[in-house]
Amino acid sequence: MFAVIKTGGKQYRVAAEDTLEIDRVAGEVGQIVEIGRVLAHGEGDKVTIGSPFVEDATVTAEVVEQGRGPKVIAFKKRRRQNSRRTRGHRQLLTTVRISEILIGGAKPSKKAEAKPAVKAEAPAKKAEPREEAKAPAKKAESEAEAKAAPLFKAPRGKGDDLTVIKGIGPVAAKDLNEQGITTFAQIAALSDEDVTRIDAAMPFSTAQIEDWREQAKALAAEKK
Repeated sequence: MFAVIKTGGKQYRVAAEDTLEIDRVAGEVGQIVEIGRVLAHGEGDKVTIGSPFVEDATVTAEVVEQGRGPKVIAFKKRRRQNSRRTRGHRQLLTTVRISEILIGGAKPSKKAEAKPAVKAEAPAKKAEPREEAKAPAKKAESEAEAKAAPLFKAPRGKGDDLTVIKGIGPVAAKDLNEQGITTFAQIAALSDEDVTRIDAAMPFSTAQIEDWREQAKALAAEKK
């Protein structure tokens, strides 16, 4: 039996034991979730099509992995305005394995019903010591502080105009300054590890940063 489901604004044709990657759905790894709305289902030549959805039809799936897609770079430039903007995006994705296609109001099998029972036991463990409830908050605070700290320590004195480097606009220059990068010499001295740190924390690709580093070496030499 197959079904056509809709989730995350996309449609998928699925069958039992199929594994697919969809937009993020809430759920822990190993948990059984109900995904999508069933547009159609069938077996062989017999197909039922909904208007738009089939009543009393659901699809259950097991969460295999929670992850993110590859980084997509969006670059915008305004001609003769000295304006360039680069942003990165990684789509939140969930890998699921189709468990069952249920029609006619059928309920999930015992295997599917056993998964939520684990989730119901979790509050009992967390309710015993109150310190455990405070731990995630402290961890979140420490992570927020780590994110707030700049990647580099800015040198003393007046910084350089980073927009002189091709590919760095006013917005990108401001972002770099906030992370402690204010001079040509700093960019020229970036190591490969520094480039990787910037790529992970800021919306700039490795190729962009390496290009800026080569330009900064020439500008730093001229400044001397």
